[in-house]
Amino acid sequence: MDEVMADTVAEHIRRYNADHGTELTKYDMDGKWLWQCVPETHHSALNDYLDEPEFFRHLPVMPDSQRVLERLSKDNEIFIATAAMEVPKSFAAKFAWIEDHFPFIRPSHIVFCGDKSILSADFLIDDNPRQLNVFRGKGLLFYSPHNKYAKGWTRVEDWKAVERYFYRD
Repeated sequence: MDEVMADTVAEHIRRYNADHGTELTKYDMDGKWLWQCVPETHHSALNDYLDEPEFFRHLPVMPDSQRVLERLSKDNEIFIATAAMEVPKSFAAKFAWIEDHFPFIRPSHIVFCGDKSILSADFLIDDNPRQLNVFRGKGLLFYSPHNKYAKGWTRVEDWKAVERYFYRD
């Protein structure tokens, strides 16, 4: 979900800039995690945002994700897997966000986990190489500023690229 369907980084940066009077952008990340782009003394603030129950509730939707996932769902069984165990307070907000923006995904097809090695599927679209490393199917690395220089994966830059990957028309 995060950084694939939902623009978590945009919300994180928006809150950080508002609270600290900065003008940090995704371009400043350039191959780094957000935590690597702010002073260490501000790391607790970044973590605090994630612990706010509503942080994940109103995230921006990644462009074209709704259309492409709905198209894919007509030909495939789609599951949404989110590493929610990394932020346990996110469950309710993430579930509500998916229900609001992807109503064609059945609740029984939403998987809250931590380690995605438990998944048994043909494909995993993820922004985190760590999750793709433990997945047994075919991993597609969805572009995010932090993974800009990651090697060894089939990359998809956006949802239009995902669509082209699966529908070569």
